[in-house]
Amino acid sequence: MSVSDSAPLSESSSTLPTEGRRRVQVDAVAPEVDGGRFPVRREVGERLVVEASVFADGHDRVAAVLLHRPTGHRSWTETLMEPLGNDRWRADFSLDGLGRMEYTVLGWVDAFRTWAADLAQWIGAGVDVSLQLEEGARLVEAAVDRAEGDDAAQLEGWVERLRAWSTEPGLADDPSPLATDAGPLSGTLPSLMARYPDRSLSSRYDRILEVAVDRERARFSAWYEFFPRSTAGEAGGHGTFRDAQRMLPYIREMGFDVVYLPPIHPVGRVRRKGPNNRVDSAPGDPGSPWAIGAAEGGHTAIHPELGSLRDFLEFREEAETQGLEVALDVAFQCAPDHPWVKAHPEWFRHRPDGSIRHAENPPKKYEDIFPLDFESEDWPGLWKALHGVFTFWMDQGVRIFRVDNPHTKALPFWEWVIEELKEKDPGVILLSEAFTRPAMMYRLAKLGFTQSYTYFAWRNTRRELVEYMEELTTTEVREYFRPNFWPNTPDILTEALQVGGRPAFMARLVLAATLSSNYGIYGPAFELMEHRPREPGSEEYLDSEKYQFRQWELDRADSLHPFIARVNRIRRENPALQRNDTLHFHPLDNEKLLAWSKQDREGENRMVMVVNLDPHHTQSGWLELDHLVLGMDPEESYQVHDLLAGGRYLWEPGRNFVQLDPRISPAHIFRVTRRLRTEGDFEYY
Repeated sequence: MSVSDSAPLSESSSTLPTEGRRRVQVDAVAPEVDGGRFPVRREVGERLVVEASVFADGHDRVAAVLLHRPTGHRSWTETLMEPLGNDRWRADFSLDGLGRMEYTVLGWVDAFRTWAADLAQWIGAGVDVSLQLEEGARLVEAAVDRAEGDDAAQLEGWVERLRAWSTEPGLADDPSPLATDAGPLSGTLPSLMARYPDRSLSSRYDRILEVAVDRERARFSAWYEFFPRSTAGEAGGHGTFRDAQRMLPYIREMGFDVVYLPPIHPVGRVRRKGPNNRVDSAPGDPGSPWAIGAAEGGHTAIHPELGSLRDFLEFREEAETQGLEVALDVAFQCAPDHPWVKAHPEWFRHRPDGSIRHAENPPKKYEDIFPLDFESEDWPGLWKALHGVFTFWMDQGVRIFRVDNPHTKALPFWEWVIEELKEKDPGVILLSEAFTRPAMMYRLAKLGFTQSYTYFAWRNTRRELVEYMEELTTTEVREYFRPNFWPNTPDILTEALQVGGRPAFMARLVLAATLSSNYGIYGPAFELMEHRPREPGSEEYLDSEKYQFRQWELDRADSLHPFIARVNRIRRENPALQRNDTLHFHPLDNEKLLAWSKQDREGENRMVMVVNLDPHHTQSGWLELDHLVLGMDPEESYQVHDLLAGGRYLWEPGRNFVQLDPRISPAHIFRVTRRLRTEGDFEYY
C-alpha cells in the first residue's frame, strides 16, 4: 500500500461538494444562445418549446419540469416535461406578454416511478413482492408530509393498502392481482405521487435563460420606403409632409403595413453633395438626407421645407388611420454644420491638424458627413445624447426605427441603449441596416435588434438561395436573427435588376415576400422598375434620389403596383407566409427553378412557391413535393391553386410538371389542399 493510499480521509486536501447526492444531470437545454449570454427571440402569442437532456447514473427513472417566469419575478411556474426518448425531454409555455421571460429546467430521480417499474417486472415474473410493497409504502408515507388536504388522506389510505398487501399470504405465491386497476400501478396512486414528488435532491440547469418577446410585427411585416421630399406636385419643388400624405392611400392599396422615411432632419449646407454624389452642389440642390444637421437643428429637428413637428404628427396619425405604421431612419452621423459639431467637438475624431475627420470607406469619401467617435473621453455624454434622439421620437408616437450602419458604432452602446428603449416601450422595433460581415450582423441581432437587413439582394442562383435560407432558418441563427429581405434600397440596385427587366423585378419580389416573413422595397423606384445604374459596374442609381428630387409617374400603365398588391394580399390571407420556421425546399430537376413550401403551425394552411430564376427564358421541370413535410398522404392526389394567376391543378403523388414563362409570370404561389370525400364525388377546397 502506498503512503497516499494509507492516508486517513480526514487528512485529504480535497474539498467535498456541499451536496454529493444529486445524481441527475441537466444538459444541452435548447434553445440557448451563447451559453445564455443572449436571449432567444420570439413574438407575443407564441409558445416557446424547450428541450433538455435529463438523465442519471444507473437505471433509476428521472422526471423533469420546465421552470418559467417573467424576468424580475421571484416565483416560478412549472410545466411537466415529456420524455422524447434517449434522455431528451420537452415542454413549452405561452408567451403572453411583451418583454423578457426566464426559463430553466429542473430534474430529479423519480423514486416512485422507479419502484413502480420494478414492481411491474417482479409481478410479471411471479415472485414474492412483499418487501417491494413495504418499500412502496415508505415512499408513499414520505409523500403524505408533502401533500395537502384530501390528497394527504388518500395517500395515507394507500400506505395502509400497500402494507396490508405486503402481509397477505396469497400474494406471495401469486402477485398478479396487484396489476389490476385497483392495484398500485394504476388508479389514483401514480397521479398522486406525481403531484408530490421528492425533489430534495433535484438538480437544476446551471444557468437561467431568457426569451425576449416582441410584438407580432417583429415576425411579419411589409415595409415601403419613400422620400417625402420627392412628393411635390411640381418639378424641382421640395415635397412636404402634407404632400407625402397623398402617398399613403397608394401605399395602403399595395398592402404594406410599415411606411419608412429616410432622415427627415435639416440637411447640412457645408460640403453639401450635388446630383449623382458630386462633391459640389448648386443652389437648390437638396443634398443627402443622411448629412444630418444644420442651423435649424439636428437629430430631433425636422427639415423646415418638410414642415413642422405638428405636420409630422398629422402625417403619422393619417398613416395610422390608413393602417400603416411610420418607421423613421436613425443615422448617428453629423453634417459639418450640425449643432453638435460646435457644442461637442470632443464627440468627433480629429486629424493631426485639428480638423474633424469626415467619413471614409476607401476609396470612397463622404465629405458631407462627420462620424461620431465612440472612444471619446465624453462617451457617457454622447451615449445619453443618442439615447435622447430615440426617446424624443418615441414620445412623438414612433415605435419603429431603421438604424443606419449600426456596425460602425460601438456594440456596448447598442446593448445598453436597446435595453433602455425596451424598458420604455417593449414594443419598439429596430431594424439593423448592417451590410457587413456575418459575425457582426449576428452580434447586432443578439444585442437586441429586432430585424436585420441581409445578403438576399446578392443571392441569385438556386444554390445561393437555398444555402443562405438554410443558414437563416435551420441553424442557431434562427433563434435570434429575424431577416428582412429587400430586393432594392436607395443604395442598392443589383445587376439582376439592372438587366433582368420586368420579370426580374417580379421574381425578386416573390422571393423576398415569401422566403421571408419580413420584407420591404424602396419605391416608387421598385414598382416603376428603375434600373439605370450611375455607371457600368455600379450598384448606385443614376440620378439617385439620395442627392436630388425625383418626379415619379405613379399611374404608369406598366407599374407593378397591382402585382405587388396581389402578393401582399396573399401574404395577409395565408398564415403560412407569416413565419419562417416551416420553410422547406423541394427537389426540382431544373437548376433555374426554385421550389419551397411553408405551412402554419396547425398544418391547415400549406403554401408552395415556384420561381423561375431566369428572367429571359421559359423554364420547366418536374417537381417532387415532400408529402411528409407537408403532412399529406403520399398516396392521394391533391389540388394546387395558383393565387397569382388563378389556375387550379390536380396533382398526383410523385412528380408533377411545372413551367414558367417569365414574360407572363415568373412565379407560382400555390395554396395546397387535400381532397375531401363528401357524399358522392370528391370536392376540392
